[in-house]
Amino acid sequence: MKQFIHEDFLLNSETGRQLYHEAAENLPILDFHNHLNPKEILEDKHFSTITEAWLGGDHYKWRAMRAHGIPEELVTGSGDPHDKFNAWAETVQNAFGNPLYHWTHLELARYFHIYDTLSPSTSDKIWTECNRQLADPDFSARGLLKKQNVRILCTTDDPMDDLAAHRSLKELGIGFGVYPTFRPEKAMAIDKPDFTDYINNAADKYGKSITALSDLLDLLKERLDYFCSCGCRITDHSLESDFYRPATYEEADAIFKKRMKGTMPSNEEGAQYRAYILTELGKEYCRRDLVMQLHIGAIRNNSTRLFEKLGPDTGLDSLNDFCFAPQIASLLDAMDRTDELPKTVLYYLNPKDADMLAAMAGNFQSNSKGYRGKVQLGSAWWFCDHKYGMEQQLETLAHTGLLSTFIGMLTDSRSFLSFPRHEYFRRILCEYVGRKVDNGEYPKDMDYLKQMISGICYYNAEKFLNF
Repeated sequence: MKQFIHEDFLLNSETGRQLYHEAAENLPILDFHNHLNPKEILEDKHFSTITEAWLGGDHYKWRAMRAHGIPEELVTGSGDPHDKFNAWAETVQNAFGNPLYHWTHLELARYFHIYDTLSPSTSDKIWTECNRQLADPDFSARGLLKKQNVRILCTTDDPMDDLAAHRSLKELGIGFGVYPTFRPEKAMAIDKPDFTDYINNAADKYGKSITALSDLLDLLKERLDYFCSCGCRITDHSLESDFYRPATYEEADAIFKKRMKGTMPSNEEGAQYRAYILTELGKEYCRRDLVMQLHIGAIRNNSTRLFEKLGPDTGLDSLNDFCFAPQIASLLDAMDRTDELPKTVLYYLNPKDADMLAAMAGNFQSNSKGYRGKVQLGSAWWFCDHKYGMEQQLETLAHTGLLSTFIGMLTDSRSFLSFPRHEYFRRILCEYVGRKVDNGEYPKDMDYLKQMISGICYYNAEKFLNF
């Protein structure tokens, strides 16, 4: 019987197989959005067990384990690592149709050369073999990245971070690039309880007096220049509620000052503040030729009980369903009016927003600098990064815009074992294109198709981000 993960996994069309093996398979990886810890890369972290490497920080797996009835002690708690691994083995066997099943076995195959499927009957054997290999010095954080041919990765960083790990990595020369991403989320979260503490701590750290919105913007610009000096090419914003209501500087400044005195803004005021600061930052990104990522539609920390126990980023987030087409149109137009809209990537979390954002991107492609695909429909993100979600994203982009300009996949992950997700995407992409060709919907011009595939898998992003 053919093993589960084999050379033509997910590749059922003749052209899809040819495109994958001849154009996509051996390309390096450019992962332009993840949440890896740069300090762990600098220290070249070694993992004591496969449980630490695989289950630590992975809220995808935690959600599945909870759904299977695994007690929290074996999910995020202090349970024995071997018991946690066995609990994951039991869970994954029951994850029919979930991308975790495919990712798990791709990761076992690509990092550990293990092709047995994980289940309670194979759990002990796989636990022992993974741990044996993890003891090898080559299975360090950097070693795991090199095994997947990672050439460039971009972490996600707060503007007030000193980026010491990034600077040290650059001086060290580790064989691949680790670059910071400017994510001013906390400076925009005026309606969060810790906003004033964040602003005051930033002022103290950098010896600034922040009494007006202009003071905050000046500090953010200063930090943005510092990020650029450390190799930053890309920025990131999470937009989780109303984010655009037109506001003058005076209106936004009044809202900021009121908040710094302890008064929480209304929903309208919060949207005005976010609109003003995001527009001003976007223009600064344009001046520096940076890319702006907008991740739209998460609703976070929904379980108060578990949030109070576990904190954020523990699998308590979901997708929102608010309607924001007029707001994203106004935001992009506010920068585009003066040709100060930066290169932009629009990510939807709710699938209902896919066609809207794809069509919206088409409104703002014209630009004086002649960028190809200046406004992107981002890759299938978070709750959409499964086979069906990736196919939907590709189909939406193809029928609404130009698939050939797409900048491809990312991991959005905290795990050093997550990089076979790029292979997963590449197989799905090649099969999607291959089926269209074999169905007579596009000529079998292999020279062009290979060029298009290699662009989507690596080279479009390399050029888009100026690497």
